Amino acid sequence: MLNLGRTYVQRQASSPARYLWEALITTLCGRVPTLGGIGLRALAYRLILTMDGPAAIESGVRLRFADRIRLGRGAYLDEGVYLHACPPGGISIGAGSYVMHHAVLHVYNFRDLPRAGIHVGADSLIGEFCVLRGQGGIVIGDRVYLATMVQLLAVNHVFDDPDRPFTAQGITAEGIVIEDDVWIGAGAVVTDGVRIGRGAVVAAGAVVTADVAAHSVVGGVPARPLRDLRAAPDTAAPARPASLRPAPTVYHLEGP
Repeated sequence: MLNLGRTYVQRQASSPARYLWEALITTLCGRVPTLGGIGLRALAYRLILTMDGPAAIESGVRLRFADRIRLGRGAYLDEGVYLHACPPGGISIGAGSYVMHHAVLHVYNFRDLPRAGIHVGADSLIGEFCVLRGQGGIVIGDRVYLATMVQLLAVNHVFDDPDRPFTAQGITAEGIVIEDDVWIGAGAVVTDGVRIGRGAVVAAGAVVTADVAAHSVVGGVPARPLRDLRAAPDTAAPARPASLRPAPTVYHLEGP
């Protein structure tokens, strides 16, 4: 039982003292509701994590290795968000970025992988129920939107030897990079080792296993190129039948 308790604490905080300190602050302040709770945490959580300016943390947010978490000015963590910020990279959320409810950002680096960590740039959005596994390192640029239930999985199991269980064959952790101004649709999965270029769009439900060129649209399982956003429209394409619905109205919004 003692060993179990020691292992538990080692996987929750940088030291037993830090575990007790972080647990005290989150227990006292973590469940206080409404705007008053947000204001309280904006002050009290500076004792356990780094804030570059005022940030909003809703009730019920779970923090592990809080001393490895950095929030930019105006960052927002919604209810039920889980940040597990193992070293070396921890987790950083850029200015004006939102992490929506029940999203999981999970570094969980107990193999001492050198690039482990998750970095989210400015004015980005991590949608509801997204899962980011950062053992190989995840770098997300500015103005990147992940729709609901997107998975970024910067880790993979080796399984080539049929005579050994995959759990004994190790893992790969190459990392994932998503450049600025990328939109990833609902339910998409991005696997380890992928780089998505600036301005690209990933269709909902796609499984991305290879690099995505800048300003391209990809979709499918596995994802393949569908369109180059910089290419001239196909003027030879047939006219849209009158029975089809009109093009959607575009609304321009401020912020995530």
